[in-house]
Amino acid sequence: MIVTPKVRGFICTTAHPAGCRENVKEQIDYVKGQPKTDGPKKVLVLGASTGYGLSSRIALAYSCGAATLGVLFEKPASGSRTATAGWYNTAAFEEFAHQDGLYAKSVNGDAFSAEIKRQVIDVIRQDLSQVDMVVYSLAAPRRTDRDGKLWSSVLKTTGDAYTNKTIDLKTRAISDVTIEPASEEEITATVKVMGGEDWKDWIATLKEADVLAPNAVTVAYSYIGPALTHPMYLDGSIGMAKRHLAKTAQEITQEFPGVTGYISVNKALVTQSSAAIPIVPLYISLLYKVMKEKGIHEGCIEQMTRLFHDKLCKASPELDGEGMLRLDDWEMRPDVQEEVSRLWESILTENVEQLADIDGYWEDFYRMFGFQVPGVDYDADVAVEVPIPSLA
Repeated sequence: MIVTPKVRGFICTTAHPAGCRENVKEQIDYVKGQPKTDGPKKVLVLGASTGYGLSSRIALAYSCGAATLGVLFEKPASGSRTATAGWYNTAAFEEFAHQDGLYAKSVNGDAFSAEIKRQVIDVIRQDLSQVDMVVYSLAAPRRTDRDGKLWSSVLKTTGDAYTNKTIDLKTRAISDVTIEPASEEEITATVKVMGGEDWKDWIATLKEADVLAPNAVTVAYSYIGPALTHPMYLDGSIGMAKRHLAKTAQEITQEFPGVTGYISVNKALVTQSSAAIPIVPLYISLLYKVMKEKGIHEGCIEQMTRLFHDKLCKASPELDGEGMLRLDDWEMRPDVQEEVSRLWESILTENVEQLADIDGYWEDFYRMFGFQVPGVDYDADVAVEVPIPSLA
């Protein structure tokens, strides 16, 4: 079939298999062109099919030569419906990894569930014996905990309502938006979904099953951002969850001998999650413009390659004063933030095309789903039923 993008709200309901495959190939080619990393050799990536999780898997496989086991929650094609982008990404990654002599298998299902944890342990025991790194990159709006209770996260402020500028990405109109504060119940639910409880549960379960290698490392991803976004992010409901995640890294290190937990604070990028947060897309479009003009813009693969090669996989990991890895170091440079703040104060609907990189935002958005990728013929018929080799 001929696959075209169908955007609804903050997601695209179609994905292009050839475009996703080319995206993965581009990331692999980037890593192949970088210096090798003396890093982990057997890695479990939780949330391995898109964004930072996918790029982590690619970077670890092709920079460190690691065998990777990925956990994802994706849907195959069915009838006239395409598979999800993460399904196509994973199929492509496994194809390329196997061609290059790298171990790559995947488990598809709810990573929050006990059943998927059991399946993962079985695969590790059978194929890898133990893993020496666990990457936790789950991003989900809901979680069913081990007691069967369903929790749903919210993207709200805490304390008082907050008003600031936002952008309608379709019309490119700038307006004010007011975000109401979350209730205590909503904050608790957001922490349950996006905090560190499941991360710690994974480490405890893997440790008990004796499938974590001595001196194993685990890393989860977070974001802090500038003061401009703090009411919506750092001090919002999601920020409460990220604080819990940071606390969990310390608990993992203290409570599980031989395991060290880290938080990597990454740069703001276009993701399905960030697209849904009011105010943040406008900030990202300004940030893109400034960082591209300064020649320091990075996408997911550049960030993750730098994380493992320059920051984490060293005799002494490069940490800030709070013990965190800072991949947002270029984003938070004073000259970058001063310019973003200046543009923020000046931006209006009338000048948005000149001051913000809206085209760059949309390019990244569509590329998440395999569209607008150079070299792909979008007028050609394409097979939408693509198998993931290890799931076939």
